Amino acid sequence: MASHRKPRTGISAGMFPVSGPRAAIGLTAAALATVTLLGETASAAPAQPQPPSIEEVKAKVDALNHDAEVATERYNGAKEQADQQSSKVETLLSQVAQRTEALNDARRVLGQYAAAQYRSGGVDTTSAFLLSANPEQFFDQTHQMKRMTGNQQQAVENFRTQQATTTQKRTEAVKGLDTLNTSQTKLRTEKKTVQDKLAAAKTLLNSLTVQEKARLAALQAKKDEADRKQAAEIAAKEKAARDAAAKEAAKTGAGTGTGTGTGTGSGTTSSKAEQAIAFARKQLGKPYVWGAVGPASYDCSGLTQAAWKAAGIDLPRTTWDQVNSGSRVATSDLRPGDLIFFYDDISHVGLYIGNGEMIHAPHTGTVVKIAPITEMPIYGASRPA
Repeated sequence: MASHRKPRTGISAGMFPVSGPRAAIGLTAAALATVTLLGETASAAPAQPQPPSIEEVKAKVDALNHDAEVATERYNGAKEQADQQSSKVETLLSQVAQRTEALNDARRVLGQYAAAQYRSGGVDTTSAFLLSANPEQFFDQTHQMKRMTGNQQQAVENFRTQQATTTQKRTEAVKGLDTLNTSQTKLRTEKKTVQDKLAAAKTLLNSLTVQEKARLAALQAKKDEADRKQAAEIAAKEKAARDAAAKEAAKTGAGTGTGTGTGTGSGTTSSKAEQAIAFARKQLGKPYVWGAVGPASYDCSGLTQAAWKAAGIDLPRTTWDQVNSGSRVATSDLRPGDLIFFYDDISHVGLYIGNGEMIHAPHTGTVVKIAPITEMPIYGASRPA
């Protein structure tokens, strides 16, 4: 009879590897479980991207508005060029019309001479003398024919001159029209760029919820407060400079001029600056419209151009040209009436009114207003007069 042995004490049967059908079943189950787990992980929906923060939205909107303003200045330059070229073409076309009329007159004179020669039948001088009943009258006619021949030569030369001049003017007019077409194409391109940038900014703002718009407004208000604080610091420095200048003038008995800024300035310069500022103040509250030069609406350079024009000084149309008008001044030496330019690309301009503030037309959706000059990074400043 076979004997039955008990497992050794302290040793578990599970400690030994299992082989055979049971092992295969166990491995298969484990493999299935692993595949199922991997499959569930692979089929899980990808994580949704986080919506942009309010700070990011504000930065994006500001960038779009800035890009639109850059395009606006390019549009302004293209429009100015197109307008000038259009005027030039009109003058050339008028000159072509005048030259064409003169050419037709010269052609008619030649036609009259040709018709007279045809009617005369081309009779030679000797035959005409022999057939003439009155030789004395013949000699008078010969003299007239000589004069007619001289006039005819002059008519031919006049025709050639008019023809050459007319051809030249027509060539200039054709070139002028080609240049005008190029300018108008550029104008349309810049216009579309402005519209696209503004539309993108509008779409982004419209996508915000009421709560997000409130947070955006609060963020802007916080920045405005910081800008006002900086403007107050600038105003305090200007007042200190004026007080110091007044004390020095009192000691020496010299006048400080009529200017209201930190510099002395001449009466004429101060008067013109005051006129420019007075005009700008009357425009407060009018809407910003890109490409506008007044009187109902303005863009930034349109406002400064109109303000100084009211003071009798003509400024170029774009910020890039206005910055080179007059004399450049340091921001520490700003006086009321100076032009302040912003950003490295010089795409914005405002009219300084003193105490760290300016009058400017900001961007689409806003109005002409007074604002601290610290709203944007300053590029530089210039003094038109």
